[in-house]
Amino acid sequence: NSGEADSCIGRSLVLSWPSRKTQRSTRSLRLNGLFGGKKDSNEKSDDGTSKAGILGNMQNLYETVKKAQMVVQVEAVRVQKELAAAEFDGYCEDELIKATLSGNQQPVHIEITEAAMELGAEKLSLLVTEAYKDAHQKSVQAMKERMSNLAQSLGMPQGLNDGLK
Repeated sequence: NSGEADSCIGRSLVLSWPSRKTQRSTRSLRLNGLFGGKKDSNEKSDDGTSKAGILGNMQNLYETVKKAQMVVQVEAVRVQKELAAAEFDGYCEDELIKATLSGNQQPVHIEITEAAMELGAEKLSLLVTEAYKDAHQKSVQAMKERMSNLAQSLGMPQGLNDGLK
């Protein structure tokens, strides 16, 4: 009877079969762990089903994952806003050029000294590139550190944190 099978979820399952020796008596086997264990009277939910069953556990897991996703999204947005507002300065050798980038690697400002201007266009170009690379490296490093801190605060395994560095 399929109704009996459906009603077994969250309850004990009793299997009966005729004994081989005497076809009159039956043998029974009670399985309490197959569908989430024996149902106790204090384990009922609003709809009368057991939350300890497989379906209840999957629902709890789904809800936990959904909450974790929301926390990650909120925290990631916060970190992105933090980084967008931050500025990182990079310098070339002798600090003749200063490049400023935002935390999300957007150029903000370039300062060129008079001494750098006197070096000529080709050397000036190299110094600007050097300063830009320095600022970019600092910005990327800050992003990795903040994302690693976020991952750590969310309880991610250490191996995943290492991949962010």
